[in-house]
Amino acid sequence: MGLDQFSLTGRAAIVTGAGRGIGRAIARALSEAGAGVVVCDIDGVSAEAGAAEIRSAGGAALSARVDVTQENSVADLVEQAARWGGRLDVLVNNAGVTVQRRTEELSLEEWNSVLAVNLTGAFLCSKHAARVMSRGDGGSIVNIASIHAQVAPAFHRAAAYAASKAGLLGLTRALAVEWAPNGIRVNAICPTYVRTEMTRKQLEDPDYLARIVERTPLGRVADPSDIVGSVLYLASAASGMVTGHTLNVDGGWLSV
Repeated sequence: MGLDQFSLTGRAAIVTGAGRGIGRAIARALSEAGAGVVVCDIDGVSAEAGAAEIRSAGGAALSARVDVTQENSVADLVEQAARWGGRLDVLVNNAGVTVQRRTEELSLEEWNSVLAVNLTGAFLCSKHAARVMSRGDGGSIVNIASIHAQVAPAFHRAAAYAASKAGLLGLTRALAVEWAPNGIRVNAICPTYVRTEMTRKQLEDPDYLARIVERTPLGRVADPSDIVGSVLYLASAASGMVTGHTLNVDGGWLSV
């Protein structure tokens, strides 16, 4: 028991949006825990860079280009991953996009684009992954949501992003109950502001950064490395009785 519960030795995992930022850090951490990892991204070059990084450290990794909004692309990814790993135990739905614009100026195309990646993409990946997991010993699905699934993005305008992430929490609970008999656990993580390419422009604004730090009880912005421990917990046997849960990795943001 103990630390052995966190081991993913012999397991196979898929991480979407893993070419950079949070996803890349998660893929690396899963590998360090012993899993073979399929590093996938809509940018195939960045996906291969992430996989190469894992392989150079002695881990097993495969890169794949995937468009999570297209079911054929997702189905091909899951089939390829299951064939490569011989099984599928972990799926991390991390791929995400945002559009920051006043809602009255937000186009329907932009709205649909954000929901397609953040919510529909997680649905498609989970649907096809669950089919494989159900044929084995079950598995763990971890959805990367956001604090803005639970509270408004008060420092900027991002209604589509907030709606998509709130929907992701609803999907998490629904799938957790539906797939529990198949041994598939489904949980979500809600990070606070994390230093990634998506947030770079905001965090380079000293005034914006100061407002975030002041609003956060722990007094700092998160790094991708702050997220990986929670993913490892939810992906591993250490959380064997945890499903349908939302874990806030928010520096205390949601407690204020």
